[in-house]
Amino acid sequence: MHDSLLDVGGITDLAWHTIRETIRGPIERQLLIAQFDQIGVRSLSIVGITSLFIGMVLALQTAYSLEQFGGKLFIGKVVSLSLVRELGPVLMSLMVGGRVGAGMTAEIGTMKVTEQIDALRALATNPVRKLVVPRVLATTLMFPLLTIVSCAVGIFGGLLIAVGNLHLDANFYLRSVITTVKYNDLASGIGKTFFFGFAVGLIGCYNGLRTTGGADGVGRSTTVTVVASAITVLILDFFLTKLFLLAF
Repeated sequence: MHDSLLDVGGITDLAWHTIRETIRGPIERQLLIAQFDQIGVRSLSIVGITSLFIGMVLALQTAYSLEQFGGKLFIGKVVSLSLVRELGPVLMSLMVGGRVGAGMTAEIGTMKVTEQIDALRALATNPVRKLVVPRVLATTLMFPLLTIVSCAVGIFGGLLIAVGNLHLDANFYLRSVITTVKYNDLASGIGKTFFFGFAVGLIGCYNGLRTTGGADGVGRSTTVTVVASAITVLILDFFLTKLFLLAF
């Protein structure tokens, strides 16, 4: 319990320094672009494949559950709302968060145990500004974009099942999606991922910076990051969902 409280305090302190350094600017463009590529572009394949099959499975399960009530016509509504409000943002954050957070921890942790971070400080370079800010900013900005991709691909997966297996009209499916998903649904689903991305980036960088004990320490820190990121995303999702429901 004591260690957990210390970690919360450490992450909060790192968040403060990250925000302060971001506001001070400017951020090195090449570092930021590299993180956009690592976090966003290189995650497109895993997001696309998993979201496609999530949408297909969701459509199949919905059709099976509602068929006895004649509810196949509501598949577009159920799939789109489920993906936009919850499944798209949360599953994308869990998948990408584990991959990205572990990578950040391993990279920064290796620098820590090989004393490269001490070398940065010796050269009067702020490690938070150099290492943390580009990564946290990239996760904060790329998570919403990846969520949009996830939702779009998932809805397309539902369309494939609706047309191919359930013999529904594609135009009817798409119209039901368009008429069902409202602004507040998009704001709730996409808005949460800014917080998810910020939290995942902070956790990954924090565990990297506190890594000790050589290669074994890097492995332990990476495991902690994956678990902590997943738990944090789910906890944040609950409170942010309540907040957005009250707001809208």
